[in-house]
Amino acid sequence: MIPGLTMREPSPEIAPAELKAWLDASAPLSLIDVREPREFAISRIGDAELIPMRNIPGALPALREKAARAPLVVYCQHGLRSRQAVAWLRRQGLAACRSLSGGLEAWRRTVDPSLERE
Repeated sequence: MIPGLTMREPSPEIAPAELKAWLDASAPLSLIDVREPREFAISRIGDAELIPMRNIPGALPALREKAARAPLVVYCQHGLRSRQAVAWLRRQGLAACRSLSGGLEAWRRTVDPSLERE
């Protein structure tokens, strides 16, 4: 260890290509969609779990359990809500969570153009 050097926390964001690589490798992770139920009904990534943004504080105990087993990847439509959710979760001590950079729109643009639009 180099004196004065500290390990950085993982980035609060994950790029769509990196998430796709994790999913393709069957890496353990929990996908959390913080959009509203009507948005979730139209399109989602894989087996994502819907926890609307307003419900995140109440879901904290369950999210702690999930994060203890595998990283959380949180997403929304464009990345704003998920970044806010991840910032809040990290302040609650959940370092193992990341926001999908650019949200579902970036995923659609770079990984899966077949996803339906709202």
